[in-house]
Amino acid sequence: MFDKLSDRLGGVFDKLRGRGALKEEDVRGAMREVRIALLEADVALPVVKDFVEKVTEQAIGQSVLKSITPGQQVVKIVNDGIADMLGAEVSGLNLAVTPPAIIMMVGLQGSGKTTTTAKIAKRLKDKENKKVMMASLDVNRPAAQEQLAVLGEQINAATLPIVEGQQPVEIAKRALQAAKLQGFDVLMLDTAGRLHVDQQLMDEMKAVADVSKPQETLLVVDALTGQDAVNVASNFSEQVDLSGVILTRMDGDARGGAALSMRAVTGKPIKFVGVGEKIDALEEFHPERVAGRILGMGDVVSLVEKAAESVDKEESEALAEKMAKGQFDLNDLRSQLRQMTKMGGLGALASMMPGMKKAKAAMAGGAMDDKVLVRMDAIIGSMTKQERVRPGLLNAKRKVRVAKGSGTTVQDVNKLLKMHQEMSKAMKKIKKMGGLKGLASMFGGGGGAAGAGMGGQNGGMGGMPGLPDMSPGGLPPDLANLLNKKK
Repeated sequence: MFDKLSDRLGGVFDKLRGRGALKEEDVRGAMREVRIALLEADVALPVVKDFVEKVTEQAIGQSVLKSITPGQQVVKIVNDGIADMLGAEVSGLNLAVTPPAIIMMVGLQGSGKTTTTAKIAKRLKDKENKKVMMASLDVNRPAAQEQLAVLGEQINAATLPIVEGQQPVEIAKRALQAAKLQGFDVLMLDTAGRLHVDQQLMDEMKAVADVSKPQETLLVVDALTGQDAVNVASNFSEQVDLSGVILTRMDGDARGGAALSMRAVTGKPIKFVGVGEKIDALEEFHPERVAGRILGMGDVVSLVEKAAESVDKEESEALAEKMAKGQFDLNDLRSQLRQMTKMGGLGALASMMPGMKKAKAAMAGGAMDDKVLVRMDAIIGSMTKQERVRPGLLNAKRKVRVAKGSGTTVQDVNKLLKMHQEMSKAMKKIKKMGGLKGLASMFGGGGGAAGAGMGGQNGGMGGMPGLPDMSPGGLPPDLANLLNKKK
């Protein structure tokens, strides 16, 4: 998401960073480029105008132009401005009420409302341990109620039994009664949509809201529709008391205009974004983190959170113990490759990491993609148990066999073995420095081998020695340099 905007702004700010001192015309010229980039990203004109005026005024201040790093100062001001435009702070769901808390989902037909209802229900159930019931009030779209029932079975969440012939208000009353009697923490009402905003749709939603009195009324809009999404949100916010917005299909939106305009136009926060078709592909919206991604600063916090969710804790701790002893075989490498896949693959990781524009460009050009992880896994899978533990056994004849078995070449096998060899050397160097505990203390950290430094409490980044720079050496440049000096 935001790829085109990120590339344009990255070019603008690279020019600023390369200059020692900035004149006012330099800043104004850069802001004109920012204005064009935002308009090309389909951000609403009034939003762009206000943003550029505000940021320009701050960026041409004497404290910026005379600072030691004026280019960096301007980037920071733009970063803060984008974060503010997106909503300044995270806005979660307000469920601190006497159960059941009512969440009403509204939006046009085809925006992904029903799927998003199930995604939120799964999130509340798994992450907040809430007992959730879902109820479909959509009596217009064929099989809409059945669709929610199927999704309920997939995520193991309760859905209100379907009664033929009932109208939305009657269904809402029945759902509310059932949720109270059965002790549910949250009741989610999936209302009907239309192909376009009409008064009948608005009247129906108002009637349901009057009956259910929802704590949260969430508007679901398709990010790919750009300015149409903003117009829809504006129409809904005028007639319905919205509490927040959810943008779906953000993973396919390279421009990001809808996200950047939404808060300013509606005054309502973006609470979640849909980033894929899978039932768990829903992310909480963090304005500061998104601003960082747009300006190529990465989103390390989200990366660590994703690792904590995806990385197997026991597996990671076992690996941390082996790493502390300077051990790292091909089974361990295979484990790391699979964990990277779980975290969304190379593309998802690159978008969250600072300074990874070259890696993303390489992926876009076909020089590197997630198939690399699949091929590596296949190569290791074609080896015997003994070969995985003792890669030194792999002579020329065995390499030919492994290459044929994995559908790759001997060169691919050699590249993998080289990568493992470099990572194994790094593990041995870490052992000489006192293991992970000693390494952590060098960076001001503490804790044991499995707990600190490279092996966080929840797996952290402990299981990802090859992740930070995607290089064969597998370690961040600063750390690699440090290790080399210790030879």
